[in-house]
Amino acid sequence: MTPSIVVIKDLWKSYPMGRIGVDALRGVNLEIAEGDFMSVAGPSGSGKTTLMNIIGLIDRPTGGSVLLDGKEIGGLSRRELTRMRRDYIGFVFQSFNLLPVLNVFENVELPLVMGKKGGSRAERRDRVEFLLEAVGLMDRKKHVPSELSGGQQQRAAIARALVTRPKLVIADEPTANLDSVNGERILELMKKINREEGTTFIFSTHDPGIWELANHTLFLHDGLLESERSAHKFRGQE
Repeated sequence: MTPSIVVIKDLWKSYPMGRIGVDALRGVNLEIAEGDFMSVAGPSGSGKTTLMNIIGLIDRPTGGSVLLDGKEIGGLSRRELTRMRRDYIGFVFQSFNLLPVLNVFENVELPLVMGKKGGSRAERRDRVEFLLEAVGLMDRKKHVPSELSGGQQQRAAIARALVTRPKLVIADEPTANLDSVNGERILELMKKINREEGTTFIFSTHDPGIWELANHTLFLHDGLLESERSAHKFRGQE
């Protein structure tokens, strides 16, 4: 039996709003196996972003239990959470978060340098160039973010998320800024990384192409995790 990288039990997350709270998540239970390639769907306000932020150790739950790689995150200090994010998780944000003073190569290499887990300079270069070639940015590696299109910045951010060989990648709409050709190219790369490096991928997305490629798609509605549905049932519901 494949072990679980994420185990969530009775997860609640509430946000204060005036005198009453708003429940973004209401008793969610979920297990994600190591090496999974899954997506989470649901309308705006369903709780997708909140769930991803909690799994990614960006936000803390109000109630319930979350285990990441066997560790209960509720009792971890801020420093311990930061270390786990650095060592376990790769993020793909819609906002890119590239450093404007660094070129593409340096932006992608940065997590290897900061985490001190990229090996020698030559090993870091090989890993970065492998990913830049895979996302079609080798000819832009000396360009700074302001010299790139939105789609090119997205591809650089995806390469950066994968560079450390994280155990888990959390991707928020990774194909939103890409044309169909580059979107397909990125998904093929992620599937290759999933298959060859055993990386677990969790997508929050409205893209039916990801639903169809994913092993399975889960549906959130009003903070509740509904039963798993096949991807084609989501068409037209987003």
